[in-house]
Amino acid sequence: MNQKLNTKHLIKSAKEFCATQSKVYRTELYGITDGKAVGTFVEHLFKDFLAQRYDLTIGNSASGLDLPSINTDIKVTSIKQPQSSCPYKDSKQKIYGLGYNLIIFVYRKEDDDIQRKGMLDFLSCTFVDSKRTADYQTTTGLRNIINNKGNVDDIYAFLSDHKIPADDVTLYNMAEDILKRPPEIGYLTISNALQWRLQYGRIVSLNENIPGITRII
Repeated sequence: MNQKLNTKHLIKSAKEFCATQSKVYRTELYGITDGKAVGTFVEHLFKDFLAQRYDLTIGNSASGLDLPSINTDIKVTSIKQPQSSCPYKDSKQKIYGLGYNLIIFVYRKEDDDIQRKGMLDFLSCTFVDSKRTADYQTTTGLRNIINNKGNVDDIYAFLSDHKIPADDVTLYNMAEDILKRPPEIGYLTISNALQWRLQYGRIVSLNENIPGITRII
């Protein structure tokens, strides 16, 4: 019987997956320019890779997280513009994080017109703990206010100026919570929309060691 999947297994498997699946030419990938289609292909491939090795629960985009048993979602994006979207649940996600971990695969795609096959070269793979999935500018701004002896009004003004999606009463209540419980610094860029738009450029280019962020490749 296979071991139950945990985050250590996930990180180890992701490294092996990237090593074995990079630069493999496949007919299924030829001519595909839709990033969502490529992402779905890689997600399924990685889930199958894990399922052969570990006991795990596999989810899907309709039901929620890709790997609910370890509270993790799989994100796959092109190096040309490393970003994706995720469901908007609560405005506090921008401040305290999404509420789940991310494993982010960043690829470069190339087609061979003679073979009529396409390949993915995985350039970066990173595991981001849920506590680091908030917005970088929002969390650093809030921490600076608190470190400079800011009060609830200062925090409320910051939230309002940065158009955190909530009404005035909710924003003021959030400001009180933030003063009592300052957020961890997040490392995503999160844009307001009907769905959160997540951008990963900071994580891809990160050179320093940050607790909660594991560079896999």
